[in-house]
Amino acid sequence: MSGLPVHRELIWALALVKKAAAMANLELGLLEERVARAIVQAAEELAQGLWREQIVVDAFQGGAGTSTNMNVNEVIANRAIELLGGEKGNYSLVHPLDHVNLGQSTNDVYPTALRVAAIKLVRELSRAMAELQGALQEKEKEFASILKVGRTQLQDAVPITLGQEFGAWAEAVARDWWRLYKAEERLRQVNLGGTAVGTGLNASRRYIFRVIEILRELTGFGLARAENSVEATQNADVFVEVSGLVKAAAVNLAKISGDLRLLSSGPRAGLAEIKLPEVQAGSSIMPGKVNPVIPEMVTQVAYQVMAADVAINMAAASGQLELNAFLPLIAHNLLCSMEMLANAALLLAERCVRGITANEARCRELFLNSQALITAFVPYIGYEKAAALARRSAQENRPVTDLLLEEGLFTKEEIEAVLCPEELTTPGVAGISKLKRFLNKAGG
Repeated sequence: MSGLPVHRELIWALALVKKAAAMANLELGLLEERVARAIVQAAEELAQGLWREQIVVDAFQGGAGTSTNMNVNEVIANRAIELLGGEKGNYSLVHPLDHVNLGQSTNDVYPTALRVAAIKLVRELSRAMAELQGALQEKEKEFASILKVGRTQLQDAVPITLGQEFGAWAEAVARDWWRLYKAEERLRQVNLGGTAVGTGLNASRRYIFRVIEILRELTGFGLARAENSVEATQNADVFVEVSGLVKAAAVNLAKISGDLRLLSSGPRAGLAEIKLPEVQAGSSIMPGKVNPVIPEMVTQVAYQVMAADVAINMAAASGQLELNAFLPLIAHNLLCSMEMLANAALLLAERCVRGITANEARCRELFLNSQALITAFVPYIGYEKAAALARRSAQENRPVTDLLLEEGLFTKEEIEAVLCPEELTTPGVAGISKLKRFLNKAGG
């Protein structure tokens, strides 16, 4: 249909579910030992990446994942037949439904596998965000003393350090890391054993409890049986919640990438306060031009994740009565989003952030020529006088510091005391402790 395959991590998770089911059925005497062991080996091979080319169904499919479940059943059954020395297709030896799917339904196997795959990928995404956070924090320390113009609505605002900008990005990514780390808790309750609608019809009671224990051991994840398997079979809001957290991370990565592109713009006709490491140096027509390809790539991934979140929301809302038929759409979009965003975060950290250098001279030039500097002197001379100086600075194209000196409002030493990086970027009135004659007026 689309040419897009079922996500490999979903196949991995489905294979482990089949392995756990066969092991549980063997323990309980519900499967002949030789059949069960052949199924276990075949499922393990599939989990390891073998035979994946045999999963031929499209990522988009009806039936709530039945096509994928049956494809996996058939591959495992035929491989088990081979292991037993039989001929593929001879289902009298190992049957896709009677043996591989024993005690199961697509409706408990598929959602369980999706949760398992999502846990694996959300862990990887969480680690990637932690890596990006670390890279940003390194730059926060490196650029801590570089004073520059802050900007609001893309207009000059009060001063900030370049390190503080990187620190703000790091804090946003830290929130994403924590939210994603905790998201695993939402995915641990599975409906395996609930069969068709969550009631557990045609599944042994002992099997229902044992299969989840085995799956927990195979995955190393803290899986637990859903308190209400009927509810867990009907509803997909858990995936909406997790997707929302993934989307939030994507939003932050898009914002950071946009800021990096803006701060590195130029290098002659833009802001050029930072320099990004050169990737794909030279455009196809303009020699020497270096495009911000990593931030641009990250932005595109982020937009795709946001779009995927919309599809997940719509699919989850479209469930009817005892089942959601649109789980394949949720699975494809959620798993692809987590994988893409993890890759994007790692590339942003390694191929961009860690190689960023500051253009300290440019930062200082723009800072000293900005009329926004006058804001730091408002507590001393009042808003109206400061506004008049700002207008004059713009009209005469002269730094406000020159005007402050010219009008005898401050000495050079007093201006330097106010424009000290530590004074400008911490709470309080800048320079007040050194400007004795202004203490009462400025509230000292």
